Amino acid sequence: ANFRGQSAEVLAKALGPLGKVIGLVDLNLGGTKIKDVDLANLKGLINLTRLHLENTPITDAGLVQLKGLVNLEDLNLYGTAVTDAGLDQLQGLAHLKNLYLWQTKTTEAGVANLKKALPKVAISTGAEFKEIVKPEEKKEEKK
Repeated sequence: ANFRGQSAEVLAKALGPLGKVIGLVDLNLGGTKIKDVDLANLKGLINLTRLHLENTPITDAGLVQLKGLVNLEDLNLYGTAVTDAGLDQLQGLAHLKNLYLWQTKTTEAGVANLKKALPKVAISTGAEFKEIVKPEEKKEEKK
């Protein structure tokens, strides 16, 4: 299910019934105005393997709602307000393989702590991408 770019009204109407679709495996809520409290509607999605929450206003409070998503393998939190406290909420997601944390409020210490709890998870913080340096523009020589 892909709700990227949908209005808050559409999202609000869809999330309640969506939480009852037990066979749902991939949910894209990226770029929406989803609220932390709205994630409670996802508790029944026990077969969900991929969840996109990038560029949403989700915080640590919302991640508490994800504890029951035991089959979650991929979680994208890029551009959210998640901190190290939110990462602590993910420690029970034993099947998690990929976690994206670019432009969040997490720290190296918080990531290391989660990595201890979930050693098989690949955590991408964006730090692995070196800043691309632009070649210096050639200065015109004065004649």
